[in-house]
Amino acid sequence: MTVKAINDKKNTSVNVRKKEKKLRTKSSHLGLILFVLPAFVFYFIFLFIPMIGAGVYSFTDWNGLNPTYNFVGFANYIEAFRDDPAFRHSFFFTLRYTIVVFFVQNIIALFLALLIESRIKSKGFFRTIFFMPNMISLIISAFMFSFIFTNVFPELSQKAVFSFLDQSWIGDPKVSFYSIVIVSLWQGIGYMMIIYMAALQGVPKSLSEAAMIDGATIFQRLRHVTIPMIMHAITICSFLTLNGAFKVFDVVYALTQGGPGTSTQVMTLNIYQEAFSNNFRFGYANSKAMILFLVVLIITIIQIRVLKRKEVEA
Repeated sequence: MTVKAINDKKNTSVNVRKKEKKLRTKSSHLGLILFVLPAFVFYFIFLFIPMIGAGVYSFTDWNGLNPTYNFVGFANYIEAFRDDPAFRHSFFFTLRYTIVVFFVQNIIALFLALLIESRIKSKGFFRTIFFMPNMISLIISAFMFSFIFTNVFPELSQKAVFSFLDQSWIGDPKVSFYSIVIVSLWQGIGYMMIIYMAALQGVPKSLSEAAMIDGATIFQRLRHVTIPMIMHAITICSFLTLNGAFKVFDVVYALTQGGPGTSTQVMTLNIYQEAFSNNFRFGYANSKAMILFLVVLIITIIQIRVLKRKEVEA
């Protein structure tokens, strides 16, 4: 066999392998597309199209019932920022709630995950106990705590040790904020704890043992070894906490309904009441919803970029 024939045979085999590789790649891509296609179709129909519709209606005076409406430009947005003190108050109340829940929920969840992971026995038991509240609907949890705040706590406050429980947990504007936070934390900490525990199980024990041999304290090992290794979990939990806190509705609606007055009214409840209680101003309510969407989008992008950068550095 000549050298030319040998080279031609090699080139032919290489071309065949390239074609087979391309076919496998195309088949793999087709499989992935078919796998995500049902979810994408549902997302496009039930989320993306309504979101675009809400953006369009936010520039109108539509009342939700009349088939005719007028375009009013940015009048709804101007009114929300300039002439609606209730909406501005709901924004700052939601921001305050989000900040408190964000830090407290993630800190407690990480602490519980570290504590449970350090135990050799009873891990499954404690995981179940702390995760169980997440299996209960948040609105049901709010009704449960409403009974606790109005009936159980007054009984406990009669004991000298628990006298601090003698508060108007739902009727006092200064205390009702903490009532909402307590219910939200009780229901959400367990879910974040499970995410942190899954991340902690992926931290190599050899790194922690090496740091211990070098004389690092438990806090130094936590700061320089554990936290950098679970930064991806912190990113996920931060995203879920921020997203959920800004969109909180059911716990406030079931516990205080935004009261007393509008002292505990969050943005979502303000939008709901604008659409269904205040003359059915759907166009104006949609403009508020778009403002909430943009606020959550901007904060989420900043948070993910900051934490992702720390993941790379780790």
